Amino acid sequence: MQMRSQAKALQKQLADVTETVEVGNVKTKVSADQKVIYVEVDGEQNEQVAKAINEAFKKVQKKAAQKMVAEGGLSSLLGGMGQ
Repeated sequence: MQMRSQAKALQKQLADVTETVEVGNVKTKVSADQKVIYVEVDGEQNEQVAKAINEAFKKVQKKAAQKMVAEGGLSSLLGGMGQ
């Protein structure tokens, strides 16, 4: 339970870390917890693009978590780097 609480606290801290990037006519703001805050094209926000990217992140994080559990934890997922 304590570990879950620590994970939530870390996620909240990561949400506070943001970066805005502009490439050509596209501007996006993202947070360190892998969430797209907004995507702007030609000065207009495109909520569908932001929503699609956030959904993709959510799905890939779920797949990574399932793989980690199936393969025996984080060290297995990282290829035993800590060994």
